[in-house]
Amino acid sequence: MDGNLIDDGFPAVKLFNQGYSYTYDDVIFHPGYIDFPADAVKLDTRLSRNIHLSIPCVASPMDTVTESAMAVAMASVGGIGIVHSNNSVAEQAALVRSAKSRRIPFVSDPVVKSATDSVDSISDFGSAPYVLVTESGTAKSKMLGVVLRSDWEKLSDKGVRVSEYMITCPESVPANYDFEQVAGHLAAKNLSFVPVVRDEEVVDVVTAADVERIRGLPKLGMPSLDAKAEFLVGAAIGTRESDKERLEHLVKAGANVIVLDSSQGNSSYQIEMIKYAKKMYPEIDVIGGNVVTIRQAQNLIQAGVDGLRVGMGSGSICTTQEVCAVGRGQATAVYKVSSVAERSGVPVIADGGISNSGHIVKALTLGASTVMMGSFLAGSNEAPGAYEYNYQIIGELAYQHGFMNQMQEITNPHTGPFSFLYRPGFLLHTVENGLKIKKYRGMGSLEAMTKGSDARYLGDTAKLKIAQGVVGAVADKGSVLKFIPYTMQAVKQGFQDLGASSLQSAHDLLRSELTLEVRTGAAQAEGGVHGLVSHEKKYF
Repeated sequence: MDGNLIDDGFPAVKLFNQGYSYTYDDVIFHPGYIDFPADAVKLDTRLSRNIHLSIPCVASPMDTVTESAMAVAMASVGGIGIVHSNNSVAEQAALVRSAKSRRIPFVSDPVVKSATDSVDSISDFGSAPYVLVTESGTAKSKMLGVVLRSDWEKLSDKGVRVSEYMITCPESVPANYDFEQVAGHLAAKNLSFVPVVRDEEVVDVVTAADVERIRGLPKLGMPSLDAKAEFLVGAAIGTRESDKERLEHLVKAGANVIVLDSSQGNSSYQIEMIKYAKKMYPEIDVIGGNVVTIRQAQNLIQAGVDGLRVGMGSGSICTTQEVCAVGRGQATAVYKVSSVAERSGVPVIADGGISNSGHIVKALTLGASTVMMGSFLAGSNEAPGAYEYNYQIIGELAYQHGFMNQMQEITNPHTGPFSFLYRPGFLLHTVENGLKIKKYRGMGSLEAMTKGSDARYLGDTAKLKIAQGVVGAVADKGSVLKFIPYTMQAVKQGFQDLGASSLQSAHDLLRSELTLEVRTGAAQAEGGVHGLVSHEKKYF
């Protein structure tokens, strides 16, 4: 038999033109030829026409994902965060200014008091060896001094005002110092901590422990900086008339790129806002979306967008496809929109459906320039919100079960069996199951809509609110500063297997020799962990 008649996979143009809507898990690439090491793979890319990034990672504008801490962390590792708009104009602008005012890779939360306050107990210090003293008792005022825990402990009268024993004019560094400069200052002066100050206001406090922690993380690489050597920070707005005022404040706050945040971007409202933004602020890149079809993309490209956000109903907390019966499988959407956007030089952001590094490789190879992540980043230290523990109801009134003073044992699925004592009349409410979590919610959830996100779904004027998202929780992931560098190393290895040494190389391969196939359900199961009684999955 002539071997040339045997199909060994299919080119993307054939696979994605058969009338099926594919997700990332549905498709698999075939390996290429390797003639370079994984570390030689270049992941630098464009977010939009004029915004360049070191890595193709974008934090989604969701209120449980991106505020100033996430924006700072993402810029530090070479990506960018888009600050959400589910808040007041003043609050969002303040978050942008907060991120823009820093050059260190984290946001600290120093304990601050005014000069007339007293330190009443050691708990006032928290875990820090100091308390800052400012004019107003907040970080956003002139710094007057610092109270050391060691000095406070020596006081016989601990109720005196801090002004009587604080150290005035403590060492500080300017906010334009980057992390290495701050660390160098701490070492040179043999300090345990140093305030970071801008215009006499405290921005952060960096401790020697912070320096040790950051240096224990993977090398962060090139940060995302603008022409002023400040972190690149994006911000989201809607498409209503009131968003024009929000846009003005965000530009004044220093936002480098504006994302028009809409679940369905092909609307007269968005096209008018694109034209307005480009006319009023031609120096600011505007990203439109969301879109999933060629026709949608063409309308926004003609309106003048500098980037396109692709995805509809593919996020883990999104129910748009289920509720509204519109959307598209994310792999198909990224391929189709990228095919037309590339001709106009408009970068594509693959938004949603990212659960692992393999999905990132697929999104980028199928034509995206960056991936926007929500659940992948939610649950990290830098995501908004406090950590909680997942609890499991395990009992009622003890006497109803007749246990009395008997010792009982249950098995915790995460930590194994443990014992507890039922006492007469004692109500046993909950027990920790060992899972540390943070809230994660869709912007189309009813909970998020109560804060204003219903405008994103063009439902702000509707009398009846219909949810297109849910509220859930995600497990603790640790710091973005750690798991994003590891994730990018995995992406580099994926590109190496494809034979692509850069994003542009991957895009060129897609249009030439790269082949794909669709995976059956059994093939998808086989491609993951299987056949084990138990296992622990660790990627790094």
